[in-house]
Amino acid sequence: MTALICGSVAYDNIMVFEDSFRHHILPDKIHILNVSFLVPRLRREFGGCAANIAYNLKLLGEDPLPMATVGHDFGPYRDWLRQWGIRTDHIRTLDDYYTAQAFITTDLDRNQITAFHPGAMNRSELNKVTDATGVTLGMVSPDGRTGMIEHAEQFAAAGIPFIFDPGQGMPMFNGEELRRFIDQSTWVTVNDYEWQLLKDRTGWDVEDVTSRVDALIVTRGSEGSSIYTASAEYEIPIVKPAAIEDPTGCGDAYRAGLVYGLLHKLDWETTGRIASLMGAIKIEQHGTQNHIFTRQQFEDRFKASFGRSL
Repeated sequence: MTALICGSVAYDNIMVFEDSFRHHILPDKIHILNVSFLVPRLRREFGGCAANIAYNLKLLGEDPLPMATVGHDFGPYRDWLRQWGIRTDHIRTLDDYYTAQAFITTDLDRNQITAFHPGAMNRSELNKVTDATGVTLGMVSPDGRTGMIEHAEQFAAAGIPFIFDPGQGMPMFNGEELRRFIDQSTWVTVNDYEWQLLKDRTGWDVEDVTSRVDALIVTRGSEGSSIYTASAEYEIPIVKPAAIEDPTGCGDAYRAGLVYGLLHKLDWETTGRIASLMGAIKIEQHGTQNHIFTRQQFEDRFKASFGRSL
C-alpha cells in the first residue's frame, strides 16, 4: 500500500522580533511604510505539506511517496528525508529555481508578518501522477495551481481514490474549479475557516459535498473535528497535549492520520482519533518535523486518550 502525496516541499525560516510590531508600525505612516526589525533568533525548519504529511506517515510505519518540485538548494532537505527513509523518487529538482520558502517574523504578541516565495513549487505540473507505480491512494494538497488541477485530473483518470486538501491554496480557485475538484475526489478535508470559504465559493453545504464524496472532514482546532458521510456524522474529540508549543503543521499531522486510517480501511471513529492524536503530538514540539515516537508509545497514548486499544 502506497500513498502518493502531491504538494509542497518548503523551507520555513522563522524569526522572532523581541518587541511588538505596534511599537514600530505607525498607523498614520502606513502609506510610507519603511521599517526594519532586528531578529536575534532564527530557525530554519523543514516544511511544506507533502513532506510534512510524509514525515508523519513514516512515524506511523508507512512508506509514503511525496511528489513535489524543488530548487537547487534542496540538498540539506533531501539528506533529511533520506535520513528518515522517506523516498525522494518523485521530488523533482529544477536548477533554475529556489525551493519554496516562507519567511515568518513573529513578535512578542504572537503577531506574524510572512512572505512566501513559491519558487519551484509553481512548476509542480511537471510531475505526473502516472510517473509513480503501485499507488493505492492519493492526495492533492496545497501546491502550484496548475499542478493541483492536473494531479486531480490524473488521479481521477487513473481510478486512484484521493483526498482533496485545498488548504492555503483555496484562494487560487473559483467556485466552478472547486466543484470540479470535489466531483473528482473521494474525500475532502478542510479546517473550519476553509470550510466556510469552500461553502461560499461553491454554494454547496454538507449534504451537497457528501452526496459526491465518501467523506468530508472538517477540523476545528481545540474543538476537535467532524467527519461527515452521506449516512452519518462523527464528532472526533481532541487529545489534550502535554504542552502547546507550535500549532504549525498540526493540520498536516492530522491528515497523515487520515491517510493511515484509509490505507488500513479503519472505521471513521478510529481514523479520526488517530488523526486527532497525531495533531496533539505535533503541537507539543516546535517545527513541523521535530516530533518523534515509537509505535508502542503511540498505541499506549491512544489507549490512555480514548480508553480503548488501537
